[in-house]
Amino acid sequence: VINLAGKSVNCRYNEKNKKEIFDSRTISTSAIGEAIRQATVPPKLWLNAASATIYRHAEDSPQDEYTGEFHNDFSVQVCKLWEKTFFEQRTPFTRKIAMRMAITLGAGGVMIPFLNLCKYGLGGRQGSGKQMFSWVHVMDVCRSIEFFWEHTELEGVFNIASPNPVTNSVFMQALRKVTGHVFGLPAYEWMLNIGAKIIGTETELILKSRWVLPAKLQQTGFSFKYANLLDAFENIVQQLPRKKYHLF
Repeated sequence: VINLAGKSVNCRYNEKNKKEIFDSRTISTSAIGEAIRQATVPPKLWLNAASATIYRHAEDSPQDEYTGEFHNDFSVQVCKLWEKTFFEQRTPFTRKIAMRMAITLGAGGVMIPFLNLCKYGLGGRQGSGKQMFSWVHVMDVCRSIEFFWEHTELEGVFNIASPNPVTNSVFMQALRKVTGHVFGLPAYEWMLNIGAKIIGTETELILKSRWVLPAKLQQTGFSFKYANLLDAFENIVQQLPRKKYHLF
């Protein structure tokens, strides 16, 4: 069983949206737990989505499964309750793994707004640009799922993130390079605050410093196909319509 359900956090954190964010994760997880308990032949493995956002804003040191620290802001509360609900499900015949995924990069999703910023000359750093950006290529997410299925001794919490996170400035610089955009104007924090209100999102999604390492996954011998950002971007850009994003 692979559960990736959960309302997008790309919204304003008002009370209605907060409740939907919590409920969409905990209710779906509880429902799957109940279904597994009632199954005559329960599944051998249950993979549940989780988030690398569970770790604190970190510009001073990386966070992994062993030494990572949690603060108590809204996003961390969501992640903690999500995992608590998951591991509280009594499924003695089903191995369970919570996948703390970093921001996943592919030909769609989060890449589209970043590409549009580059397209309109706004592909510079956001905020100070010093905040760390932990990421993972969607192909490596899929490969990690296969890896967990094959290695039946593995269970618990795993960070699904490239071993090479970068700063926001480096992330945008690499994207400009791969897409052939020479320059990009920066977006200061006050600009992001205004823009977030206009488009109905939160600046935390851009300004939080996510510095996450996949310590446990690497210890198991897993090898990332796209460990480096430029390689990931080059693969993704090859899948995109060039005219639409003014590539090269």
